[in-house]
Amino acid sequence: RGGLDAALAIAEGLSGAELPEGIARLVRRLDAADRDLAAELGAALADDLPLNRRDGNFVRAGYHAEIDEARLLGQDSRKVVAALQARYAEATGCRTLRIKHNNVLGYYIEVPQAVGESCLKGLMKEFVHRQTMVDAMRFTSVELGELESKIAGASDRVLALEAQVFDALSQRVMAQADTVADIADALSALDVAASHAELAVELDWTRPRLDDSLAFAIEGGRHPVVEAALRKAGEAFIANACDLSGEEAGRIRLVTGPNMGGKSTFLRQNALVAVLAQMGAFVPARAAHLGVVDRLFSRVGAADDLARGHSTFMVEMVETAAILNQATRRSLVVLDEIGRGTATFDGLSIAWACLEHLHERNGCRALFATHFHELTALAKRLPRLDNATLKVAEHRGDVVFLHEVVPGVAERSYGLQVARLAGLPASVVARAGTILKGLESSERERPSRARIDDLPLFASLTEIAPPPPEPAACPPDDTLGELLDTIDPDSLTPREALDALYRLKAERAR
Repeated sequence: RGGLDAALAIAEGLSGAELPEGIARLVRRLDAADRDLAAELGAALADDLPLNRRDGNFVRAGYHAEIDEARLLGQDSRKVVAALQARYAEATGCRTLRIKHNNVLGYYIEVPQAVGESCLKGLMKEFVHRQTMVDAMRFTSVELGELESKIAGASDRVLALEAQVFDALSQRVMAQADTVADIADALSALDVAASHAELAVELDWTRPRLDDSLAFAIEGGRHPVVEAALRKAGEAFIANACDLSGEEAGRIRLVTGPNMGGKSTFLRQNALVAVLAQMGAFVPARAAHLGVVDRLFSRVGAADDLARGHSTFMVEMVETAAILNQATRRSLVVLDEIGRGTATFDGLSIAWACLEHLHERNGCRALFATHFHELTALAKRLPRLDNATLKVAEHRGDVVFLHEVVPGVAERSYGLQVARLAGLPASVVARAGTILKGLESSERERPSRARIDDLPLFASLTEIAPPPPEPAACPPDDTLGELLDTIDPDSLTPREALDALYRLKAERAR
């Protein structure tokens, strides 16, 4: 009913208007609604409807006479009984006549003894004697018995009658099922178009440019949900640009920065812009030029699947594997903190290898957020890799997140400052600072490890692990080796074996 009414109202409101052909076709589909069916549903159905038909009370008053009568009996049975009582009192001339009810007799007529005697002698031929009391007599009648039955079954009768109405209306609707479904489809298309247009106007979204290139250039991009939340709080969202455009293959942007700095928001807002653009909507950006994305892959957050025996890190690796095995040059990949669920050097190695694989094998457009600052050195060797970071300001030991993405590399992750903001006890934060200084000092004093600049790229990754060394031959003056060559373990007695061991130990000490 609501859908047909809306379809006819929209079709009437837009009749005669100059519309684009696509919208005009939708309006013509809406105008095909059966006006008689819409009127019938409007007359039959109440304004406030229950969730289920078995709850009843969905037929509008005045539509069905029998339903109205049954409802009157069920809801206003006292008024019906009182009306019958007044009629009987007038017929008998007994003002004290009463119609009463108990669990034994049900409804009955009670009159004084004298009036009861007159009724037995023919005053009220329709009265049937039921019971004689000391000072009163009780009667019933066919009409009262029928009324009692109607009152008792009024509720069930209303439900049964309403079910019949429901079935009849359903049959009428199903006879036009294809037309009704087509109207619903046209309404949904108009609804999506209108709501996106409203968003574009109210939230200052822009129309994206889409083509078959590998472009991905967004100016002033915003996250629509985060922006809405900040607007309610009276704060402004910091817009950021993102360019992953490439000719033969897409670019990769490696994003470093502090915790709470906005890395995850930056990754997700660009993925949302791609989704909105390809569904035909305007996008939350100042300008956007996107080459069509065949698939969007994302690896964000942390979750386990213990029912299947998968830890958080295992889930992370399974999802990452699916991305690396399926992403094409037309894909958009969003990776947030790969390798953080295991030991530091294990995770760094995995993140490094994944980054190289995306660059050399997948060739896709990608955003890669990480706290492994060592990976930023790869930008010198991977031509399609750019470094970006989130700006931070420090003031008297406090950190201020500016949420602005700029070219460059983060100096540190500011984890202790975030821990303080989260409410960790001051003693814990202070102790963590002491431990951090100690760890950083020991790292500087430790012999330098192989740097990223000194290791080969993905194309020759198998060369990173050196071949196992060949066994070295014993030098000619190796006395221990000569002694070992003279010993035959299978022919020694326990005492001889012990003597040989002492000789070897003495030669070793010498």
